[in-house]
Amino acid sequence: MVGIVAYGAYVPRLRLSRQAVYEANKWFAGGLRGLAKGERSMANWDEDSITMAVEAARDCLTSHKAEDVRSLYFASTTHPFKDRQNAGVIGTALSIEQNLLASDVGGSQKAGTSALIAGLNASKNGGPALVAAADKRLAKVASSQEMNYGDGAAALLCGTENVIAKLVGHHSVSMDFVDHFRGDETDFDYGWEERWIRDEGYSKIVPPAIKAALAACKLKGADITHFIMPSLMPAVPKQMAKICSIGDGAVRDLLGANLGDTGAAHALVMLVDALETAKTGDKIMVVAFGQGVDILVFEVTEENAKLPKRKGVSGWLARRKEEKNYMKFLAFNEMLPIEKGMRAEFDKKTALSVLWRKRDMIYGLVGGKCKVCGTVQFPRTQICVNPNCHAVDSQEPYAMAGLEASVMSFTADSLTYTPDPPAYYGMITFPEGGRFMADFTDSDKEQVKVGTKMRMTFRIRDNDTMRGGFKRYFWKAAPV
Repeated sequence: MVGIVAYGAYVPRLRLSRQAVYEANKWFAGGLRGLAKGERSMANWDEDSITMAVEAARDCLTSHKAEDVRSLYFASTTHPFKDRQNAGVIGTALSIEQNLLASDVGGSQKAGTSALIAGLNASKNGGPALVAAADKRLAKVASSQEMNYGDGAAALLCGTENVIAKLVGHHSVSMDFVDHFRGDETDFDYGWEERWIRDEGYSKIVPPAIKAALAACKLKGADITHFIMPSLMPAVPKQMAKICSIGDGAVRDLLGANLGDTGAAHALVMLVDALETAKTGDKIMVVAFGQGVDILVFEVTEENAKLPKRKGVSGWLARRKEEKNYMKFLAFNEMLPIEKGMRAEFDKKTALSVLWRKRDMIYGLVGGKCKVCGTVQFPRTQICVNPNCHAVDSQEPYAMAGLEASVMSFTADSLTYTPDPPAYYGMITFPEGGRFMADFTDSDKEQVKVGTKMRMTFRIRDNDTMRGGFKRYFWKAAPV
């Protein structure tokens, strides 16, 4: 039996008020008033699709060993690198790069479900497969997309043991129906007329595919307990369900009120949201539309109730900070040219040779533990730092990314350049041993104090825009 064995998600802490967006743009786009309700997720300046996928994968692997993963599929339409394997960065951050088949999947809003199908197929005979999907899409100022989009990620572990949702079947159709597109040299989506998309696209492509999937699974529409279908047109999922005799009560909430549409990740985000509350025997249909359609049907097993607790969609949504500063949103997304000052002009060139040699330390936050005295330290060095030991070549790799730290000392620096001043950083220490000076993120002055518990999170450290946009990633500390 093949299916999903674990799930996880990630939603950035910041929530952009849609009313704030409307207030800033109503002088030009008064028609946005109807969308000025609720909030959408907003990535911090140091977050992108890779960092969000890492967090979702860590949430997913709460109950499983990362080293058991044999395949990693990363789906996104906003991969940070065009010619560098993005999935490989995620694998290194999770310390699972050895014996790993990694692959990027993109180019369509159904990339998440296409990656999931690939992961399920790979896990049948090739060991557990991890599927992660994330998107951080830009939208034009004063557009409906700016209101409706959201940033987020989901991750699913596929396998054959302790399956929480077994795969009943899947069906795919590939058609070059262009409802919207984003060219290679453009930053924003260009969309076609909504009525045409609904009447010629959704209405003619989706229902036959759903009926074919139901027939292949030997099910009727009424058998579906949870119907998942992301769409920027809220009425469309209910319309598609009605055509296929799927109960109106089965149609899942699109999470638009306080999250927004997370692009290629959204079908999987909604699936994680459904799995959090699904009961044994529930049948879940996932439909993703984008130059065709992917349809997957799962049946929830009794193992779902036994899965150890993780944050999931609900947990991350509960961790929120309202953001009413629309200018900050524009600045974080590099859509507002700000005078950064001379302090921002420092060399960001990455020594790729050093990155390669120390990738486990930089991307995996792997320190060392002395085999002689048991002292833990970061970074790992040739000589043990314990003054009573000083053993040579005695340290074994020691993963520290999942450990909780506490603040020994800190500062809020208004002179150091940061896209979100002031810059919080300080000395953090781990109970197991080891300490180092770390940047803080998702931090406010009310939260950070000496003794504050911190969790490590994979983030962007800086971006070398002068040399093609090479992003440097490292681990930062965030309040628990």
